[in-house]
Amino acid sequence: MKKINYVKFTLDLLMAVTMVLLFNKRVLGGLTFHEIAGLGLAVAFLTHVLLNVQWVKRVTLKLFDKKLPWGTRFGYLLNLLLLATMTFIMVSGIFVSRVVFPNIQVSNERWFQMLHISLSFFVLALIGIHVGLHWKWVVNVWNKMLSVKAQPWFGMAAKLATVALLLFGGYEMYTTNFVSRLASTGSILTGQTSGGMEGGMKSDRPAMAANGQMPAGGFHRDGGEGFHKEGGEGGGQSVNPLGVITTYTGIMGVFVIITYYLTKLRSRKKARAV
Repeated sequence: MKKINYVKFTLDLLMAVTMVLLFNKRVLGGLTFHEIAGLGLAVAFLTHVLLNVQWVKRVTLKLFDKKLPWGTRFGYLLNLLLLATMTFIMVSGIFVSRVVFPNIQVSNERWFQMLHISLSFFVLALIGIHVGLHWKWVVNVWNKMLSVKAQPWFGMAAKLATVALLLFGGYEMYTTNFVSRLASTGSILTGQTSGGMEGGMKSDRPAMAANGQMPAGGFHRDGGEGFHKEGGEGGGQSVNPLGVITTYTGIMGVFVIITYYLTKLRSRKKARAV
């Protein structure tokens, strides 16, 4: 196996871990880590795109070719959507920055704050679908890196792990209101959510205190997710890094599993039709 695949795998793994950690801004030092790690994720994402630029070129040239497999075309469009949404998250993150870019002021900052958050949940689902489409590649690289040889019990263990992850991920989706957060993206984009487009050209950015914390009455991310006024209902979400990783990796895993088995089912139907 080419060494570049090991580089891609390691980069993708680091990106995934960083991405899920960003879902709670109180993790690993708070907002400072959140913003710096977010910038690091942006650089890693651009590197990921560059490492796969040859594939992008090949598929772009054949995009309207009827012989191009459905899976390849779907993966290409999914990647375009990921590029667009990730770019917006990066840009909006800069717009609402409190630590790295505190002097940047934009109109309708509240709208950017809310869309920055809701799109992050949407991107988590897209990443899960993306990984599901390439799950065989992930497993192959993992086995090669660790020199893992197939064992008779692997199949049963994988099935049990799949069921456990589906149950756990489904539970975490319920406890984090994941579906409603996904649904909020459309209403925020159209300005139909309360406060989403209010304020006109006025920014509702509060001043940063000397200790780097948001002042009372300002906007903060409740439980690490979503901006709410101080004094509102707080989220009891764990700020333990491992807890955050487990929660959002579990949610991502639901989309990985569903995508993988849908792809597998489609391949079987296609093989039978031949």
